[in-house]
Amino acid sequence: MRIQGDTDADTDAEESGGRAAPRSLIVTTYGLYARRTQGWMSVAGLIRLMSFLDVEAPAVRSSILRLKRRGVLEAERRDGVAGYTLSAGGLHILQEGDRRIFEHPRAGLSDGWLLAVFSIPESERNKRHLLRSRLTWLGFGTVSSGVWIAPGHLEADARAVLSRDGLDAFVNLFRSDYLGFGRIEQEAARWWDLAGLAAQYEDFLGTWQARLVLPHDDAEAFRDYLTALTLWRRLPFLDPGLPVEVVGPDWAGERAGRLFSELRRAWEGPAERHVRSLV
Repeated sequence: MRIQGDTDADTDAEESGGRAAPRSLIVTTYGLYARRTQGWMSVAGLIRLMSFLDVEAPAVRSSILRLKRRGVLEAERRDGVAGYTLSAGGLHILQEGDRRIFEHPRAGLSDGWLLAVFSIPESERNKRHLLRSRLTWLGFGTVSSGVWIAPGHLEADARAVLSRDGLDAFVNLFRSDYLGFGRIEQEAARWWDLAGLAAQYEDFLGTWQARLVLPHDDAEAFRDYLTALTLWRRLPFLDPGLPVEVVGPDWAGERAGRLFSELRRAWEGPAERHVRSLV
């Protein structure tokens, strides 16, 4: 459940330490709950839910308008009630993100590597930022300015996203094996910011491990589950699921993934009960 572009400069500044931006919380709410009601949620219902996350009504309305401008939400009245529904594009992007966020598949070395080699002419330079954003969103690392790399298991995702966004005309995809000369784990640390990613995982662990053991009523479960999921859902898109031989057996991403699964098991049911009681 992730809206493309959330890793760009206009992220609404999602913070560490258990805080998340209102727009991102709304995307998470639509991804979890609105898809069960044909993608629609009333403005009043959304404001009620966001109040449990300490988001005030003006911030909710402002965030909804931003999502509408980006083509994620569309205004729709149902039985005279004002609300917003997911656009076809917004729904598709959420569906694309589910597997990465909730399953977070990890590659093996035998999967090989996927290379994206691209060159964009000056006349199409507006596509450069879009292409780099999409490759980052897919989990590619940077070998050089026009050569990006990802684990081989991301091929289907890369084909679908690049074709959908009209970027396939600028990119050639190759399957490859790594033959040397440096150690693959050292090279991967150059292609991806693994140290920075590990620090974000450790931050997630430090914030949510302690909260997991605290008692929660339904409202508290909703608050913590929505916040944890919103902060979590960015991370699988920065982490391409590198093989354990590359990141090591004690990779912080594996520990954070196990913690997120525990949070989900503990809080998903009570959080849904809370939503049903309000919306």
